[in-house]
Amino acid sequence: MADYKDLYEEIAVRVKAAQGYLGLVKLQQEYDLLEAELSNPDFWDDPVVARERTKRFGQIRQDLDTLNFLATSLEELEIARDLIESGEEDYRGEFDRVLAELVAHLDEVEMRSLVGGEFDEGDAVCEIHAGVGGTDAQDWAQMMLRMYQRFVESEGMEFELDDVTEGQEAGILSATFIVRGRFAYGYLAAEKGVHRLVRISPFDAQRRRQTSFASLEVIPLIDADTSDIVIDEKDLRIDTYRSSGAGGQHVNVTDSAVRITHLPTGTVVSCQNERSQLQNKAKAMEILKAKLAERARVEHKETLEKIAGPQEDVSWGSQIRSYVLAPYQMVKDHRSEYEDGNVQAVLDGNLKRFVLEYLKCRRSQLG
Repeated sequence: MADYKDLYEEIAVRVKAAQGYLGLVKLQQEYDLLEAELSNPDFWDDPVVARERTKRFGQIRQDLDTLNFLATSLEELEIARDLIESGEEDYRGEFDRVLAELVAHLDEVEMRSLVGGEFDEGDAVCEIHAGVGGTDAQDWAQMMLRMYQRFVESEGMEFELDDVTEGQEAGILSATFIVRGRFAYGYLAAEKGVHRLVRISPFDAQRRRQTSFASLEVIPLIDADTSDIVIDEKDLRIDTYRSSGAGGQHVNVTDSAVRITHLPTGTVVSCQNERSQLQNKAKAMEILKAKLAERARVEHKETLEKIAGPQEDVSWGSQIRSYVLAPYQMVKDHRSEYEDGNVQAVLDGNLKRFVLEYLKCRRSQLG
């Protein structure tokens, strides 16, 4: 009996903390104001502002729904606990079911509380690049692409594959994809870095163990309507070519793929997975704008660091995580020290706990 009482009290503390993270009173006030604004006949006179307000309205409604779910579920958990304590043993299963749902929602709220940067709530542009390890690294890069697609989709976000460069024998050399959804950048930025795979190589006739590397780069996707980045068409070289993606229904057979080079900076972006050259160009321009904005932010940061003088190196090292398939099975994050022995589940996209533990670790490091 004590176990159920302790579990209830522990989860009740987490629910109260979650209500504090989201701020019920302020959310309801903002929701009421936006609801009145959306009903104004002149609301769509400024489409850019209207889209921002509509997006925010949906986010607040989502948060209020979450808070309502937490409160209702906690009540159900309390009832189940009381019934168990009164001798109704059949309610143990109900208690466990409600508890599991509560924990899943609380994990999500706690993750949100750990991402509060300027771009964390927005969309993201991601790139995977094969590193050291030859064909194994290229195969690993393709495995990572699949892993992140599954993770993104399991979180209810949209995954858009925009460009893929195939490997010489297997796998991919690189891939670019966009993730659209709330907190896409905040969550995926936690995965940015070098990922190491250790396994028995399927490409080695002698079945030797191989270590290979691939990296994930993540930058925020800038809204074209609100961005300060201005691109002069004279600074661009636009090339078209035949798509050569990783296969599937989205690969084109005409010269519709687009590669754009920004001549002043040497920044190159490509897109080949849309149905037309015009669509590929539009998507490539969207990615280019995001890259140029990120470049500007980095240059500004470097300038400030030069003014401030030398600072302590706070990098996590060359690899953020190791995925070991042989001689044992374990995935370990070298920043948070979190481990998971179910390697296949992780490769199938079960990354939420890794993201959460890293974000907690980052919060503790920042004090």
